[in-house]
Amino acid sequence: MDAVLFDMDGLLVDTERVWFEVEEEVVGRLGGTWGPEHQEQLVGGSWERTVAYMLALTRTDVDPAIVGEWLIEGMERRLSTGVVLMPGAGELLRSLGDHGIRIGLVTSSLRVIADAVLKGVGREHFEVIVTADDVSRTKPDPEPYLTAAALLGVNPVRCAVLEDSPNGVAAATAAGCRVVAVPSVLPIAPAEGRLVMPSLLDVNVDLLRSHVL
Repeated sequence: MDAVLFDMDGLLVDTERVWFEVEEEVVGRLGGTWGPEHQEQLVGGSWERTVAYMLALTRTDVDPAIVGEWLIEGMERRLSTGVVLMPGAGELLRSLGDHGIRIGLVTSSLRVIADAVLKGVGREHFEVIVTADDVSRTKPDPEPYLTAAALLGVNPVRCAVLEDSPNGVAAATAAGCRVVAVPSVLPIAPAEGRLVMPSLLDVNVDLLRSHVL
């Protein structure tokens, strides 16, 4: 195993709840209502898709850039008070570091959101960070994971990816990585080359190595 690549929202940190609050707030400003059924449509998706979905849902003609600014402002305001690591995330990051295993972060969030999250998580854990600003196509396209592997100079086949969403799993699988899924909002079924675990508390270095080999 050459590297372990982490998704961020819903996998590394408990931000899906924060995203829901911000999305609900923004859609309210657009004159609409927001529920779990709407969030499920966007888990692991791109920033542009989120904004387009909100505008289509509310049938408003507000400039997409303004909607994006509302989302960023809402997330930064909430994340400024700190982030909550998912159970087992901190322990796994430290264990990987103790074993000298290279770690990357691959997220569909914008760089500004990732920066706010990493203030609480610790940027020092990650050798490379790939955000929506760094690619032309976000998950479920494989480009984000292929980009991370290229930056690390490793073969994607020799990488273990930790994901929580179907879009993220699809991206990692298409890149040729071995996937360990820890579902958050949406269910994920086991498949060839994919393990599904209830929590990061159930994931350790030996499990990841055995899955890649």
